[in-house]
Amino acid sequence: MNPLVAPEAHARAYRTALSVNVNKIALLRNTRHLNSPDVVKLSGIALQAGAQGITVHPRPDARHIRLTDVHDLAALMQQWPEADYNIEGNPFQNLMGCVRALCAAGQRPQQVTFVPDSEDQFTSDHGWRFPDDGPRLQPLIDEARALGVRVSLFMDPLPEMMAAARASGAERVELYTEAYASAHGTPRQAEVLARFTATAQAAMAVGLEINAGHDLNRANLTDFLRAVPGVLEVSIGHALIADALELGLADTVRAYQRCIQNSFMAPETPSASPPQGGVSALGRPGGGLADVPARSAR
Repeated sequence: MNPLVAPEAHARAYRTALSVNVNKIALLRNTRHLNSPDVVKLSGIALQAGAQGITVHPRPDARHIRLTDVHDLAALMQQWPEADYNIEGNPFQNLMGCVRALCAAGQRPQQVTFVPDSEDQFTSDHGWRFPDDGPRLQPLIDEARALGVRVSLFMDPLPEMMAAARASGAERVELYTEAYASAHGTPRQAEVLARFTATAQAAMAVGLEINAGHDLNRANLTDFLRAVPGVLEVSIGHALIADALELGLADTVRAYQRCIQNSFMAPETPSASPPQGGVSALGRPGGGLADVPARSAR
């Protein structure tokens, strides 16, 4: 064992995957009657730079991602079979229509994330509630899984709800991380992180896998992943696209991958090498930068 690497890092037999949410790219494009910036082209650049997934949230008002984007990105993702295509949204609005159309076209996404937002909601701001939401979610979870699509539920950090979320048939939960992001760097950080840690432990205890997202950024991502066990995927959009305006998209993706890599290191040894054993969240061997090469499109 390398004495420079935190002991808990050796116990992590996975590497958190980075899924880039491209909604804000589409939002900028939609301010003009042009295909600029090009959502598909920039998604390809993110994948080439090492992102392991692309996330979209096609809202009913098409304020950013449009239905054509959903299909165009599905075609792109077929060139990246090792990456995950994650479509999120409210299953009682337009989400399931998108999923059904993609599956019918032979472009099945790897994951859907059910989010309980209203049609005119500015941004997602709360998770599902159990047992209240369970009966109406159940048939849609069953349908998505029958189509061969993994189901993740957007959830607040409430350990007591994890068993019911698993009983609904969901395979993952996405922990809504805004509370952590707001507390990061304040005296409340440890207290808030403890809730996420407890929720992750409760989720894993009942067989749920864990994603996380909302307001994660380069400043707070590493601390979150060090404290919260089992996070297989982080979905990051707003902060990552904002950083890309300064750094460029490819370099920004690599910077976020370094934040993920650093979560494998002891805080007091920033130069330590990450563990090379185990597998990534997508099942590839190794846990270091070998998982995130700057690949060329195929």
